[in-house]
Amino acid sequence: MKKSHRQPPVQSSNPVPSNNAVRPLFWLVLAAMPLLLLLLAEGLLRLVGFGMDLPLFVPHPAHPAYLTPRPDAVLRFVPTGVTPPNVTIEPQYFLAEKPANGLRIFVQGESSAAGYPYGLGASLAGLLEGRLRRSWPEHQVEVINTAMSAVNSYSMLSYANDIIAQQPDAVLIYAGHNEYVGILGVGAAESGLDSSVFTRLSLALRPYRLYQAVEQLTTAIAPAGTEQTAAPQQKRTLMARLAKSQFIALHSELYQAGLAQYQRNLTTLLGNYQQAGVPVFLATVASNIADQPPFQSPPLTTSQRQLLAELASSNPGADPKSNAIKLAALRDMIEEQQHGLLAFELGQWLRSQQRFDEAKIYLELARDLDQLRFRAPSDINKIHRQLAVAFGATLVETEQALAQHSTGGLIGRELMLEHLHPNLPGYFVIADRFYQALAAQQQQLPKMTVQESTAQAWTLRPVLPAEEYAAFARIATLTADYPFVEKAQPVQLPKANDWQQQLGLDFFADNISWLTLMQQSLAKYQAAGDLPMQLKTSLILADAMPEQAQLQATAARLLQQQGRHSESQYYQQRCQRAPSIAGRPVSCR
Repeated sequence: MKKSHRQPPVQSSNPVPSNNAVRPLFWLVLAAMPLLLLLLAEGLLRLVGFGMDLPLFVPHPAHPAYLTPRPDAVLRFVPTGVTPPNVTIEPQYFLAEKPANGLRIFVQGESSAAGYPYGLGASLAGLLEGRLRRSWPEHQVEVINTAMSAVNSYSMLSYANDIIAQQPDAVLIYAGHNEYVGILGVGAAESGLDSSVFTRLSLALRPYRLYQAVEQLTTAIAPAGTEQTAAPQQKRTLMARLAKSQFIALHSELYQAGLAQYQRNLTTLLGNYQQAGVPVFLATVASNIADQPPFQSPPLTTSQRQLLAELASSNPGADPKSNAIKLAALRDMIEEQQHGLLAFELGQWLRSQQRFDEAKIYLELARDLDQLRFRAPSDINKIHRQLAVAFGATLVETEQALAQHSTGGLIGRELMLEHLHPNLPGYFVIADRFYQALAAQQQQLPKMTVQESTAQAWTLRPVLPAEEYAAFARIATLTADYPFVEKAQPVQLPKANDWQQQLGLDFFADNISWLTLMQQSLAKYQAAGDLPMQLKTSLILADAMPEQAQLQATAARLLQQQGRHSESQYYQQRCQRAPSIAGRPVSCR
């Protein structure tokens, strides 16, 4: 029998994978390809320098030991390729590395938290930082403003992670006016997407270059005329530009959407801070109810005007029954017609009779019925009070504080410049109520060594008369446009009465910079021998430019002469931290 030529199969040391083993790997690679391509596109766009990073805080350009909120932070909320509103966060500096004895507090909010129209000195951060340094002399206190005009709860929520990364000891929130007509507001020209989920997703994706490229492409292929129609608006005020002329009735679908958006965002924001162990001080917000009629309301009818005129000319003591009948008729009209202007006029009559509690009811109702929602309705403060309890935040009753400083408890022109921005005394009242809340909170913050009096804090407020006059000019411009008047009106400012007002006008007109305003003010105060104003101006300059050793040394010397030794030491330390000029060190004592 022949031997078979068949050989037994050879066993390979590297067996070929079966089809069953290869197939899952193939599908995994195939599924990952889109992600890999996206990552490749993102990397290439970054490599060629397309787009921008959008961190809230960036290094000081002249002193890397300090960080500052980026002035163009609004770009985070405006699609790439779209002209953003002309709003900024004023430069303010804090140490990149938090000191061991550091006490770091952040402020969030809108224009009325940022101190508009005065600037940083009238902001919560500006009015509180120096006062808190004097109250906690053993700590290096930093109060950092992140508030700016036109933004709303989406901006606060978007900034939360940036703020938490800077190890805050507390966050102060004064906000709520911009939820309807601020950027991404439900009734704004520059509104968010129809869905809160998609708006949040858009904000989360915006730092990516690929997303910025898609936004820019979308803007480029938008229907012709979109940007052209927006261009003339650049000359209008920000209020005129943001408003859609879309009126929002009380309790309407869009009104409820604004409240829902605000509550969702604020709930998430407070939840983030609670999880990070950051104490939050959440304030009620206030507006001018006593002197600001609704911007949008049905006009008064002839019969309504007649009833109001009869009330105004009557003697309440002579015929109380007749007046009661007229009042009842007007109240019924207000309720049936949801008539904001009629509620305001009835509130004014009650105010003239010194029936302040009744007047407040109708004046607040007039604000709430205003269909052009530049002022936060009462429901916003209800949300604040509910969420403060739910998340263990400290509720700061700033609306109550302003009412206590107003005649009859009715907040008006005594403390407000127009519809919602406080004047300087009004801003001080708000900051003072926050200060008292911080002083009373002793569980998560250290006890204050010194509690500074309200009178002393007012004397040391970091705002110059020239800045106050520039603010007056800004408000005159604001109120000469929509919605205060139907068509923009030319503004004629009065002639300056002194050199401080002249500097303020020159600064307002962009004839001089803020730095020039400060330097010329300092020279004038020095020439006049006005030591308190010389010191105040020097401190403002030193805080504005921590990289300037000479400014820190001057502030330290003047404080030492006034016997304010702990503050002097703070500026000496900043002086020592500053770089030398042309290789020549500055004496910091």
